[in-house]
Amino acid sequence: MSQHAPMTDQVVDHVVPLPIYFAVFAALLVLTGVTTAIAFVDLGRMNVFVALTIAVVKASLVLLYFMHLRYSSRLTPLMVGIAFFWLGIMIVLTMSDIVSRGWVGSALG
Repeated sequence: MSQHAPMTDQVVDHVVPLPIYFAVFAALLVLTGVTTAIAFVDLGRMNVFVALTIAVVKASLVLLYFMHLRYSSRLTPLMVGIAFFWLGIMIVLTMSDIVSRGWVGSALG
C-alpha cells in the first residue's frame, strides 16, 4: 500500500487582508462624500458624466474586492466586462434618445 494524502473537495480561496477591506471601505466613504459634494455644484452637462464616473469607480471597487473578482478565474472578469459593455450600449442608446428629443418638434414648427 502506498501512502497518499487524503483527497478533499475543499477549494482554497485567496484571503484578502483586513486592512485592504478597511482601505476600500474608506475609499467608498470618500467617494460617497464626493458624490454628495458634486451634487451641489452646477457643472452643466457634465453633471451626469461626473456622477456616472464616480458610480463606476465605486462599483468597480465593490466588484473587485468585496465580490472577490480580482482573485477569481479569468472567465468571471470576462463575463463582467461583457455585462459592462452591454450596459455601455444601453447608456449610449438612452443618451442618444435624450439628445434627439427636441429634433422632431423643431423640424415641424
